[in-house]
Amino acid sequence: MPLASTRRTGLVDQVISQLRAQIDSGEWGVGDRIPTESELSDQLEVGRNTVREAVRALAHAGLLEIRQGAGTFVRASSELGGALRRRLERSRLRENLEVRRALEVEAARLAALRHSEEDMAVIDRAMGLREEAWRTRDMGAFVEADFTFHRSVVNATHNTLLMDLYDDIAQVVYASIAHTAYEQSDEASDRPSSATEGIDHSGLTEAIREADASRAAREATCYIDELLSLTED
Repeated sequence: MPLASTRRTGLVDQVISQLRAQIDSGEWGVGDRIPTESELSDQLEVGRNTVREAVRALAHAGLLEIRQGAGTFVRASSELGGALRRRLERSRLRENLEVRRALEVEAARLAALRHSEEDMAVIDRAMGLREEAWRTRDMGAFVEADFTFHRSVVNATHNTLLMDLYDDIAQVVYASIAHTAYEQSDEASDRPSSATEGIDHSGLTEAIREADASRAAREATCYIDELLSLTED
């Protein structure tokens, strides 16, 4: 939508609103690269300086991330998410795991109550990929599959606020999965130790399938507590 007719005063605010609308609508998702400064200037029919100021404002708010030489990327879907992500990036691993427990235990409970057949198929597929990656000791694939599994459980809650919050902390969730998966590994082979191998999600998967909310919550609590036991204070 061109903004050429907008008076100069407050023009930056108008551009900020327009860019935020692209994020709010989902047209630009978290992790997506947004159009270049020049492209946005042409699309909105405003000067590049105006676009630059608007992008910087949204970067300061935590919604965008400017990467020199690579472009500008969506970092969070809301100011709250941006602030939360910045805070979590400064936190210790133990604190991150405790936040994960707060969200994932409730997610497990709700997923057991609300999941659809399609949700269950996604969870099963993620579990299969996770198990295969572990069997072949492909740790990169294991981390990806484990993250996909946890995200699929959250998505099975059909609670959009919970899903958005989880997306906002996705980066630190992924980092904590990678850290704990490799922490006990042999430095020479990068193979996880038996301590990490003991973390199994089959019980959680079956609890969700059987709509056993109490058991699902217990299973989620147990695996987070086990991860916490592998970390230092």
